[in-house]
Amino acid sequence: MIIRIDVSGDIPIYMQLRNEIVKGIGRGEFADGEALPTVRQLAADLGVNSMTVSKAYQCLRSEGYIETDRRRGAVVRLPERDSACADPAFCERLESGLELLSAEAKIKGFRKEEFIRMCSAAFEGGRGLTADAG
Repeated sequence: MIIRIDVSGDIPIYMQLRNEIVKGIGRGEFADGEALPTVRQLAADLGVNSMTVSKAYQCLRSEGYIETDRRRGAVVRLPERDSACADPAFCERLESGLELLSAEAKIKGFRKEEFIRMCSAAFEGGRGLTADAG
């Protein structure tokens, strides 16, 4: 997986790292039980402080995306998929985020079909996300 970090961006680096790993898990680039790079290794690869990577891993662990083990390090843990809204806080955050994005899309002149196509493409793995695709 290639992780892209914008050190001059407005989003904190640890959050960018968290987001990139979540996207990678969602796209299937990490299997359940697969070990992530060590904090030191990922920090060295990205050229960031190891505390930044540690903070990203702490976020991922608290959100249930990874488990940490002294012997194996950080390991991807996919949640059980028995209910779409087993996590009400996530469902509320998702609904709120989609409401904001759909409002912004309307303001920018997107048609409903374009917005839904882009949502579908993102859900399927991030391909075809540009407005002029498909």
